[in-house]
Amino acid sequence: MNTYEKLVDLMNDFDTAMLVTRTDDGKLDARPMAVAELTDSGELWFVTDRTSGKIADLMLDREVAVTMQASGKYVSVSGEARVIDDREKVEALWSEAWKVWFPGGKSDPSITLLKIVPERGEYWDNSGFTGVKYLIKAGKAYMQGEQASTDESINATVVMD
Repeated sequence: MNTYEKLVDLMNDFDTAMLVTRTDDGKLDARPMAVAELTDSGELWFVTDRTSGKIADLMLDREVAVTMQASGKYVSVSGEARVIDDREKVEALWSEAWKVWFPGGKSDPSITLLKIVPERGEYWDNSGFTGVKYLIKAGKAYMQGEQASTDESINATVVMD
């Protein structure tokens, strides 16, 4: 598995991500988002309210970061966010759990989609057997007074465009 495939494979393990946008005063703002869909090419889809602050942020700057973390697995991607009004796509992605935010259901007029087209990403995978191998390698480096190193099974930066 190459690093691109590994990155997308790790992204499949997450239901929630932190979406980071830039506000009108240049500050960074992050909020948790339920992942509606992840494509084979690493594009992320989110459902949101068209009147939310994140949509206002994206009108000024479409560059975003998305981070994901759990149990020794970490992913970060950066790219461009696109606001997509597509009722058929909303219908296809709809989860009944989202009714908490959209009481009108999938036909709620406030629903819009965010599509994140990643340009680059990075992962760290210290889970499972990969993590055990790294701990052994790090322990050996420590005992020898050396700096531990990682390989692509643990950490890599991926250019996605």
